Amino acid sequence: MKTSKIAYKPVGLALGALSGLIAGAAFKQAWKTIEGEGDAPDATDEDRSWKQILLAAAIQGAIFAVVKASVDRSGAVAVRRLTGSWPG
Repeated sequence: MKTSKIAYKPVGLALGALSGLIAGAAFKQAWKTIEGEGDAPDATDEDRSWKQILLAAAIQGAIFAVVKASVDRSGAVAVRRLTGSWPG
């Protein structure tokens, strides 16, 4: 196994947890801005409309995907700087 892959494993795990925290906070803030409410609806929340539930899910998915890609890419760049080769 390449050194860069070995070096990236613990980095990838840590970055995965970090990206989840960042994305969760970003989604909460985005939802407050969009709907003016504190909590986003759950899929089983019977007091919320389909529109609200699907909008929340779409926004949450987009935010998580962008944050994860950004954090993963940054981690790969950092590993390349440390080891001289791209992980993967």
